[in-house]
Parts: sequence; C-alpha cells; structure tokens
Amino acid sequence: MTTPSPSNSTGHAPATGMVVNCVAYRNDGTRLKDIDIASISDALQQPDTFVWVGLHEPDEALLMQLQEEFDLHDLAIEDAQQAHQRTKVETYGNSLFIVVQTAQLIGGNIAFGETHIFLGKRYLITVRHGASLSYTPARQACEKSPELLARGPSYGLYAVLDYIVDNLLPIVREFREELQTLENDIFADTFNRGTVRRLYDMQRDLMTLRLAVAPMQDVINQLVRLHPELIPDELRVYFRDVYDHVFRVNESISAMREMLAAAINVNLSLVTFGQNEVMKKLAGWAAMLAAPTLITSWYGMNFTHMPELTKPWAYPVITAVVAALVGSIYLALKRAKWL
Repeated sequence: MTTPSPSNSTGHAPATGMVVNCVAYRNDGTRLKDIDIASISDALQQPDTFVWVGLHEPDEALLMQLQEEFDLHDLAIEDAQQAHQRTKVETYGNSLFIVVQTAQLIGGNIAFGETHIFLGKRYLITVRHGASLSYTPARQACEKSPELLARGPSYGLYAVLDYIVDNLLPIVREFREELQTLENDIFADTFNRGTVRRLYDMQRDLMTLRLAVAPMQDVINQLVRLHPELIPDELRVYFRDVYDHVFRVNESISAMREMLAAAINVNLSLVTFGQNEVMKKLAGWAAMLAAPTLITSWYGMNFTHMPELTKPWAYPVITAVVAALVGSIYLALKRAKWL
C-alpha cells in the first residue's frame, strides 16, 4: 500500500485548508500555475486551458463557490456536501458526477471514505471525505507524462480512479498476511476467544469493502462504453485497465472472505474436537470407576447369607477380580484411543 507522507498519515488534508490543489494546465498537458478558487473563471477564459481542483471535506460555502465557477448542478453539489452516497455515475448536461468509495487500513481495521468527482470538458474536481489518501501522487504522475495529460481532464480521472483501486489490493494482502500469523492460534491446543473475534472482525470489514468495490465495476464499465463527449476513444483502453484492476480486487476480496470463513469453521471445529476428547477421557475414567463401585456396592446391602464373607480368601479374590476388571476396561479404552 502507498505510504502517506507524515503530514498526511491519516488521510486528511493538510492544515492549510480544504483546498488541497487548484492548478491550471494547458491543453498540451503542461502545468501553468497554481491558482485560487476565485481565479478559476479567469483561467477558463483562455481557450487552451483546463483546471484540476482537489478538495478535502469542503464546507458549503466552498462548494457554492465551485458551483458558481464551474456551473455545477444543484443536485450534484448537494450530494457532494452530504457525503453519504452510494457508488454511482450521474450525467448532468455536459458533465459527469461520479461517487466512489475509498478505504484505508488504520490500526488493523478498514476505515472507509468517499470521493466525489466532477468531470467536464475543461475541468476535473475531486472531493474527498473520510478515510482517503491524497491524490497528489496521481496528479504528479500525470504531470510527468504531459503527452498523456494533453488528452484532457478525463486522463486525470483515469489516474485518480486507478490510484483509488491500486490502494485497495494491499488491504486484502495485509489481511492475508495477518491470517497467516493467526494460524498458530487457530491450531493451538487451547481456545483463544480473541482469535475468533479478530477473524470475525476481518470478515466483517471485508464484507463492507466488497460492498464498496463491487458497484465500482459498473461505474468503470460505463466510463469504458459511454460518454464519448467527455472520454475520447483513445482513453477507453486505460479505463478498461482500471476495470481489470477492480475485478481482480473484487475476486481477491471474495477469496479472502472464503479463507476467513474456513478459518473460523476450522477453529470452532478444533474447539469442538478438543471438547469431545476431554469428554471421552472423562467417560473412560467414569467407566473404570463404575466397575469397582458396582461390585463393592453389593456388600452394603446387609444380606444375611453372603457365604464368601466367612472365607479367609474372599477379600483377596474380590480385590483381584476388581483389579482385573478395571485393567481390562483400561486396556479396551486405550486400544480405542479414548485414554
């Protein structure tokens, strides 16, 4: 997984504000300069430019300002502000509004967030909410390939989506490595409740992650097939690559969930098996104790005529019979592997 910089180790924007980046580019893919939100309309007056804006948890006033600068739809702005949306792609006139789920592994558990993306012919806006790494590395990768960025904001969209998906697979990989370390506890002789609890938590997190990843396949599939006015044909191969990555992540999550389910079942089966072994041993010792108890109980019934009581050899014989019977039971149980 990509390791965030120290100033962004929790996936939050720097303390400088909600605007992470606001950059103007030429149509040939070269970077012009950083601009402020109020200067966006001035930059767009130049016919050979487009703007890439990156936000982190903006407030209502900032979103209203963006709406004014880019003429964004009211419903899209409302969704971007609420930040509790399902994964989807919506068309508003000549622009797209895309919602995708993001995830980070924090403290051994998966934290989820959302990214809302506005795509137009001359702009790309990313709005991050919750757990999400900064998209600065994706932006920097695009700037190192200006011949690709020259294809417009849609290439930036590809870079962001690819960055999101590529940061999902390491989460599954780390869960797989953790499961390997838990195998020693799974096959231990003693039951560890914490091991089962951790396996359950991992399975629950992966279920939530799958619910976030699976709808992303439909979103990427739409970008591959539709919206020719915003996504040129030469870029569709890139989005197909993202689709393949999403498919692989989804398959990895499903496989990992099956492995966790199997681990939980194995752990519970081993616990049940261990309890059965204990019960077999207890039953075996109870059977050995039952034999002398049955024989000696005869002599507590106070019968008048018990001829062997008058014989001097009676006690040793009875003792030998009890010992032989107990020994026979012990050998039989030992042969049956009950003891």
